[in-house]
Amino acid sequence: EVKLVESGGGLVQPGGSLRLSCAASGFTFSSYGMAWFRQAPGKEREGVAVIDSYRRAQSADSAKGRFTISRDNAKNTLYLQMNNLKPEDTAMYYCAASADRLGWWSLLPSTFGYWGQGTQVTVSS
Repeated sequence: EVKLVESGGGLVQPGGSLRLSCAASGFTFSSYGMAWFRQAPGKEREGVAVIDSYRRAQSADSAKGRFTISRDNAKNTLYLQMNNLKPEDTAMYYCAASADRLGWWSLLPSTFGYWGQGTQVTVSS
């Protein structure tokens, strides 16, 4: 059974930091592209960052310079380090896995077959 379990969300003040984790099981983690998505109330799910099995990464413009995606293939875990958080970063954050080696770079939700349940990030003073 495939499982993706996110953790690390919470309430943080503007300018603060959080580190999200995603523990994966039930598939060959090291062979999959892994990504973080987020969805705010009333908005579509959007890609934040993606990383391949060789740790090459790509981020959305909204994340560049503030968020860093990383992975530990030995621990089957994906991370998202988020710095200088802003109120507009408030959303449910999801990790996702894709076997589509070309498609995962698009950061389109449709190219990711496995999803976690999400962890809430709220940025507010």
